[in-house]
Amino acid sequence: MDRLDCIQSFVRVVETGSFSAVARERDTTQPTISKQIAALEDYLDVQLLTRSTRKLQLTQEGERFFQHCQEVLDATAAAEASVGQRQKPVGTLRVSCPVAFGQYQVMPCVQGFLERYPDIRLDLILSDRFVDLVEDGIDLAIRIGQVSDPSLIFHRIGITRRVTVAATSYFRDRPEPQTPEALVDHNCIVYTRLATGNEWHFQQPTGGTTQVIVKGNLQTDNSAAIRQAVLSGVGIAVCPVWLFGELLTANCLSVILKDYQPTPLPIHAVYRRGRFVSAKVRCFIDYLTHEFKFNPWISDDAVKQSA
Repeated sequence: MDRLDCIQSFVRVVETGSFSAVARERDTTQPTISKQIAALEDYLDVQLLTRSTRKLQLTQEGERFFQHCQEVLDATAAAEASVGQRQKPVGTLRVSCPVAFGQYQVMPCVQGFLERYPDIRLDLILSDRFVDLVEDGIDLAIRIGQVSDPSLIFHRIGITRRVTVAATSYFRDRPEPQTPEALVDHNCIVYTRLATGNEWHFQQPTGGTTQVIVKGNLQTDNSAAIRQAVLSGVGIAVCPVWLFGELLTANCLSVILKDYQPTPLPIHAVYRRGRFVSAKVRCFIDYLTHEFKFNPWISDDAVKQSA
């Protein structure tokens, strides 16, 4: 029995709550994972998990063993990283990222990153769903907005400036709104993943903020769909500037309410607190931080210069 391998499987089973999920993650079968846990229990002569058709639950002994196993795996990873080839960024790096941000901002950086770190295999999971880093086995996540989860370490790598925008065709038969309050008379496209939902927040030119409740006949949880809806002339949306890029100066789009800027949102790279931070995670954060510094759509420096 490879005890370290069994311990790794045990920890992931506890974290995910699923033998099948760990089997998929480790590219093996569910019976293999079950046999590893059973072998570990036989070796220790204790029951670590109670199993039912609905859930897995740690026994009292299993809870104590799980806490020690986490420390063992962290210490092992730190020891490996301190010597030899393990000092190099190597292995599979699982990164979660919002769909449109990954497509338009992260993907242009991928080739250069992989060329610099050829021993890394990047597994980029694009989803606007709020992923659980532990349950989904994610090494690093890119999140837009404030991070308040105390279980996470976060590094700010950029900023999402936003604009209120619509296709020029949308205004052929209707006037452009001159104040946020006038949005109530327009068809507004709502991004449901935004914490404030259909309550849009704007910075007033005289200071302070104002809020308005908007409505419309389309809402979606995907920012790429918002982009397409805007370009198709469906209605008005509050969007990140990086979602449209150079199109913001094209004739097909109208940026409105320029004196009332939507509140900008920070961009963070986040990972779990209390776990060893591998070289592959650190180098990806450092690489994106450097690349984003020169990106006019998400650079903190660009915001400071325009302020």
